Amino acid sequence: MNTKKLKNQSNIWILVFLLIIIRPVSADPYCGEVEEAGFGPFDYTDPTKKEQLNVVERHHFDRNVENLISGLSGANIGGDLNYTLIAFPNHHRALNAMSRLSLKTKTSKPRGAKYSVLCFFDRAIRFRPRDAMVRTVFSNHLLKENKLDMALEQLQIAADLEPDNPTTNYNLGLLYLKKKNYEKALYHAKKAYAQNFPLPGLRNRLVAAGKWKE
Repeated sequence: MNTKKLKNQSNIWILVFLLIIIRPVSADPYCGEVEEAGFGPFDYTDPTKKEQLNVVERHHFDRNVENLISGLSGANIGGDLNYTLIAFPNHHRALNAMSRLSLKTKTSKPRGAKYSVLCFFDRAIRFRPRDAMVRTVFSNHLLKENKLDMALEQLQIAADLEPDNPTTNYNLGLLYLKKKNYEKALYHAKKAYAQNFPLPGLRNRLVAAGKWKE
C-alpha cells in the first residue's frame, strides 16, 4: 500500500473520530445556540475565567443549589442551574446537579430550566467537544437511566480524549464487565491499576469471573 493511500485512510479515521465526539446527543428538536447567552458563554476549564465563574457561582450556584436543597436567586433550583449552564455550558458540577435534579424529580426538564437535561449535555458537548469530564458526567447520567450502551459510548469517548485517566479507565472497565466483554474490561482495569488506582472492586470481580491475569 503506498504512502498516499495510507495518509488518506488516516485522514478518514481522524474525520470519523471528530464526527463522533461532536455529534449532537439530544433527542430534542432544538437545544438553542450556545452563543446566545447574555453573560458568557465561558469555558469552565479556562483558568482565566475565574472572575466570571465566581460571579455566577456567588449568585446562582452555592452548596444548597448543588445539593438540591434550595434555590439561591429565586424560588427553584432549576432556574439557578439553568443560569449557571447558560453562562458556563460545560460547568461539570452544575451538569451533575442538573442530572440529579432531573432524576430526583422524574422529569427530563426540571422546573426553571429552559432546556431538557439531554439538551444541557448536548450544549456542553457542542461548546467544548474535547472536554472529557463532560462525557464522564453524561455517561453517569445515562447509566442511572439504564442506558448502558449510550453510557458506554460516552465514557469510551472520555477515555479516548484522556487515555491515561485512571478513574475513567476504572469505570470503563466496570461498564465492559457489565457487558461481559472481559477482554476490554481487563484492558482498562490494567490501565487503571498501573497508575495505582485504589479501589479493588474491578480487579476482584475479574478475579471472581476467572478473567484476571497478572
